[in-house]
Amino acid sequence: MSKAQETAVYTHGHHESVLRSHTWRTAANSAAYLLGSLKPHMRILDIGCGPGTITADLAALVPNGHVTGVDRAPGILDRARATAAGRGLANVDFAVADVHALDHPDDTFCVVHAHQVLQHVGDPVQALREMRRVTKPGGFIAVRDADYAAMTWYPAVPGLDDWLDLYERVARAGGGEPDAGRRLTAWARAAGLRDVTATSSTWTFSTPEERAWWSGLWAERTLASDYAERATRGGHASEERLRAVSGAWREWGRQEDGWFAVLHAEILCRKEG
Repeated sequence: MSKAQETAVYTHGHHESVLRSHTWRTAANSAAYLLGSLKPHMRILDIGCGPGTITADLAALVPNGHVTGVDRAPGILDRARATAAGRGLANVDFAVADVHALDHPDDTFCVVHAHQVLQHVGDPVQALREMRRVTKPGGFIAVRDADYAAMTWYPAVPGLDDWLDLYERVARAGGGEPDAGRRLTAWARAAGLRDVTATSSTWTFSTPEERAWWSGLWAERTLASDYAERATRGGHASEERLRAVSGAWREWGRQEDGWFAVLHAEILCRKEG
């Protein structure tokens, strides 16, 4: 295993403020670019499944197939299993896995999907090689990642510029690449994928309820999550600075004209037969 793979960490962790975001995710709001390619019989591998909300949606969309959700964090898989059980899904299972070295034979899955994963791994090209390896010829590798530097908001609350600078430094210190979105096509080609369709889509938060939710989870994450600990322990920010950034999020959330857009890049790659 390379040094990068050894040292990459998941920047956010699984604090409640993080899981509020993760459990909001659905196949519709996070994998729409893939859904038109799904068939009822397909076998799908969902990498970095987290609490399993997207995984469960995918399982419901392939009623005659099967979905395996995998994550590096064993603890979150209990939450994913509960999500699937609560929806009465029998065609889904979960396991611990490392995307750099998947424990599956070649040519196993019709679709291998990863949402917001490659920005957190030590070697995204190797991860894509593994995703390609376990995909059947003619099958799809589907990847979606945000691009932090491309996020934009209004009004220009000064502390949010500080948030972005701090987040990018903490993420890179952990071995990740927060501006992964713009690099997905290049990484896919470096992994040997040639049939690559690149698209983009956004999450937008602008209503009072959306602003309160988005600003609240980031305000809490800045103070109480694994990200906050890595920021202080790594010497990137003092507790006083984190409180200031958290306050900036709260201030933005109170703005009646507040608007925040998260740009995501997507690649849908067909494995050559």
